Amino acid sequence: MATLIRMRRSRRHDREILALAVPAFGALVAEPLFLIGDSAIVGHLGTAQLAGLGVAGSALSTLTGVFVFLAYATTAAVARRIGAGDRRAAIQQGVDGIWLALLLGLPLVLLGYLLAPATAHLLGASATAAPYAVTYLRISSLGIPAVLMVLAATGVLRGLQDTRTPLVVAIGSFSANLLLNLGLVYGAGLGVAGSAWGTVLAQTGMAAAYLFVVVRGARRERAVLRPDLAGIRACARAGGPLVVRTMALRGVLVLATAVAARLGDQQVAAHQIAMTIWGFLAYALDAIAIAGQSIIGRYLGADDPAGARAATRRMVQWGIGSGVLLGLLVLATAPLYLPLFTPDPAVRGQLWAVLPLVALTQPACGVVFVLDGVLMGAGDGTYLAWAMTGTLAAFAPVALAVPATGAGLAGLWWAMNLVMLVRAAFLVGRTRTGRWLVTGAVRG
Repeated sequence: MATLIRMRRSRRHDREILALAVPAFGALVAEPLFLIGDSAIVGHLGTAQLAGLGVAGSALSTLTGVFVFLAYATTAAVARRIGAGDRRAAIQQGVDGIWLALLLGLPLVLLGYLLAPATAHLLGASATAAPYAVTYLRISSLGIPAVLMVLAATGVLRGLQDTRTPLVVAIGSFSANLLLNLGLVYGAGLGVAGSAWGTVLAQTGMAAAYLFVVVRGARRERAVLRPDLAGIRACARAGGPLVVRTMALRGVLVLATAVAARLGDQQVAAHQIAMTIWGFLAYALDAIAIAGQSIIGRYLGADDPAGARAATRRMVQWGIGSGVLLGLLVLATAPLYLPLFTPDPAVRGQLWAVLPLVALTQPACGVVFVLDGVLMGAGDGTYLAWAMTGTLAAFAPVALAVPATGAGLAGLWWAMNLVMLVRAAFLVGRTRTGRWLVTGAVRG
């Protein structure tokens, strides 16, 4: 009888995870298609234009990464309220998060415009590429408030256990972005500026679609739409530790690229391809993490720590299984996708030394991504900040020693595997303590 109950509970968790994770994966994959679409269109204008877009895209991706806490913190807070049965307060929490996004985004428009030349120079844009990078950055800065509001609104819907709407909006926005870019870049002859304007218009439309959904829900539940300073401050406090966590994670990635660049052109080219593959795999695993944020927040809001533990165990199993499958796919399909990235046999040789390490780390990535989402859903941001900072501290000396040891790019990727193992140790240790199981509509 006990076995039958456990099987039914597992099937229920499976349905919950799949219902949230599958649409979330689609939305996550759709997001980077904005930049891919821009790159494909701008690439036909010339190498300098594409290089300028590459520099600008790197800066904008970093900015989005820093402020991704608007989605994560909002998801956890809204999900807790849903678990507690207070939908009105849940939507009110989401409205506060959107106001915070707008308040953060407006000054960034001015800073983005003024700092565009310095940003292009800092990121190493050449003399020919820099003007295009500056043009793209200055126009794209107008879309920053919309991008941040999209992050916060996405968090609202995820917290409400709705990942289908973000998928529909993301697909629609990508399609609009592609059509606008084609029309403005070639039809109107605006070049790189047309690509930037097309993306800004698509992002603004995306934000408008999300706001329509959230405002409609707020009116239905009679939530207040005007800004509430106390609620906005609470959102900012919840997001602060996640900013530290994200900056430490970005530090790992930037340091890895810097070390690869010191190894040689072929090595850094192979590293960038490997990171592209690794990043795409991360979207699949991050979809389970997003499900974790929503599900765990709801269980804890409903004062059900046992349910939160059971859901966590099931999601970890999903993470490990998905990681094993993805690792096998990386190796089995390599002959098909490697020619799409580079014709250089030397770069391919470097990749063949690295790909087994990319595959090897996927099960650990599955555990890390899932537990990262679980602890975010629990509102355990302070621990996540300390854990990621500790991981960066462990990675830095190992990575910096790679050029001197002659271990090459494979040595750097062994160090990347170390990152995942250290993160896994931090996160598994935390979940076993049970200190993250703080119940209630609001984490105390």
